[in-house]
Amino acid sequence: DKEQLEPLTVGKIIKAISDKEKPDLIILGKQAIDDDCNQTGQIVATLLEIPQATFASELKKNDDNTLEVTREVDGGLETVKVNIPCVVTTDLRLNEPRYASLPNIMKAKKKPIEEISAADLGVDTAPRVEQIKVEEPPKRKAGIKVANVAELVQKLKNEAKVI
Repeated sequence: DKEQLEPLTVGKIIKAISDKEKPDLIILGKQAIDDDCNQTGQIVATLLEIPQATFASELKKNDDNTLEVTREVDGGLETVKVNIPCVVTTDLRLNEPRYASLPNIMKAKKKPIEEISAADLGVDTAPRVEQIKVEEPPKRKAGIKVANVAELVQKLKNEAKVI
C-alpha cells in the first residue's frame, strides 16, 4: 500500500512487530523524507519504553550488554551509552554501504517473505489528521528605503509603532 502513514501509526506497527520478535536493537533512519521530521524513532522508543540514541554515526557493542553510540551534535561528536534493547536512529555516516553480489541477489529472491498487514497486528491505520486546505500566506507590502538612521527611527516610532 502506497498511502503515507502517520508517524504514530508507523510507531505502533513497529511496536507490534517488536513485541512479537523481541529484537535487541531497532535501527531506524534519522528523519522522514516527506516532512523532514525525526519523530518515528522517538515514538517507537516511547511506546516500547526502552532507551534511544539518535543521529548515530558510530556504534560499538560492549560486553556489559550496552551500546556506545557516537552521535553528531551541534558542537561536534558526543558518545552516549545505552542499555540493550534500544532504538537507534542513524546518520548517513554510520556505515559504508555494501552491495550484494548477483548470486546473493538470486538467492534472496528465492527466500520466502512473511507478509503481515497492520490489521493482523491490531493496528488501526485510519488517518487521524484531516488536511482541510492549503493556501499561501498573504502578499507582503514592498519595503522602503530610508536615507539615514534618524529617518529609520522616526518611521519605526511613528508609522510602525514598534519602538
